[in-house]
Amino acid sequence: MLKIKIKETQNPTIIKFEFPDFITQNENFEFKNIDEAKNAPLVQQLFYLPFVKSVYISGNFLAVERYNIVEWDDVKEDVAEQIEAFVNNGGVIIKPEENKGKKQPITVYGEITPNPGTLKFVVNKMVTKTAVEFKNIDEAKPSPLSKELFSFPYVKEIFIDENYISVSKYDSYEWNDITIELRSFIKQYIENGGTVLDEELVVASPKIEKQKIDNFDSLDTTSQQIINILEEYVKPAVAADGGNILFDSYDANEKRVKVILQGACNGCPSSTFTLKSGIENMLKDMLNDKELIVEALNG
Repeated sequence: MLKIKIKETQNPTIIKFEFPDFITQNENFEFKNIDEAKNAPLVQQLFYLPFVKSVYISGNFLAVERYNIVEWDDVKEDVAEQIEAFVNNGGVIIKPEENKGKKQPITVYGEITPNPGTLKFVVNKMVTKTAVEFKNIDEAKPSPLSKELFSFPYVKEIFIDENYISVSKYDSYEWNDITIELRSFIKQYIENGGTVLDEELVVASPKIEKQKIDNFDSLDTTSQQIINILEEYVKPAVAADGGNILFDSYDANEKRVKVILQGACNGCPSSTFTLKSGIENMLKDMLNDKELIVEALNG
């Protein structure tokens, strides 16, 4: 009999339900409502639950995003049992005949960022639920797309999150000469069903692990407040610019907050201004502590 494993994610509204075997090969699916799930009977059944906001399928897992009307601790076991019962009774997760041989219509466009060395390529679909950064091809093993991109001589670093891929180039190349080639390659790769990221191969860094729900409660109150402020007010803004920010540490004696910058934020000429005039001032005001200092470990 099938047994589902329940795993939490960085996002408290999203839970992953892992299967013992792959349920889809080289394809990712995201469903925002029951109509979009007409070829996914299991997902249609889940949408009858009033708290289900969206469902994402990739590899050997199904991720469910909830509305805030419930907490996962109250319902996750019931959802897992419902999935197990559905599959054990012969239910179909994805109808392969409906998708076989069909290319998904994909659009990709380049978007400038505050960092002149980084361009953000936005896709018209979700490509990952896990933010990842790769500094070189050896680090990019979980991402077949990134490994392919590193074969281009001008690709220096890659950051992937939600529906975009941020590419950083070497200074000796100009965006005017390489943007069309990159955009076309990413579009064709995803359109042909290539895997952007195998989330099962992603090894979370200690910085990311620190901010997960199961480790959050072990932090001091001020660190928890800082993480909450960064998540709610800062991350959406930096994500719009093709980057990410992670909390590293808080030193109560020095009143010093250390953060990690990723993607377009890393090495951006305006990152110092953003840290001091934006994030630092925000934390000072919201925590009512004018002595706070914000420092980027890699900015």
